[in-house]
Amino acid sequence: QVQLVESGGGLVEPGGSLRLSCAASGRTASSYAMGWFRQAPGKEREFVAGITWSGASTYYADSVTGRFSMSRANAKNTVYLQMSSLKPEDTAVYYCSAGTNWGTHPDEYDYWGQGTQVTVSS
Repeated sequence: QVQLVESGGGLVEPGGSLRLSCAASGRTASSYAMGWFRQAPGKEREFVAGITWSGASTYYADSVTGRFSMSRANAKNTVYLQMSSLKPEDTAVYYCSAGTNWGTHPDEYDYWGQGTQVTVSS
């Protein structure tokens, strides 16, 4: 079992930055690929970023490429999502996920956090 807890969400103005964190607990947490997804009201959950268990490779949705950066610190069992140049359309609940292999579909992940709200508004 892996438990995931997100933090770092909040209200930010357009063009601003936020860093989300996801703390994982469980003996084998560092061996999982990790993903960030987001879900806006009335919309389906969508892939944002993914990272392999080693952190050697990262993957991003086209909508966030060049603005978001995902990383992990396995010694701390924590993954991060650095978000810059935020836009109102980035407003959503952001979820951290863990799975055997990274993927772009929610069904490919086995564990989920409770989510953290990110609101981009002036």
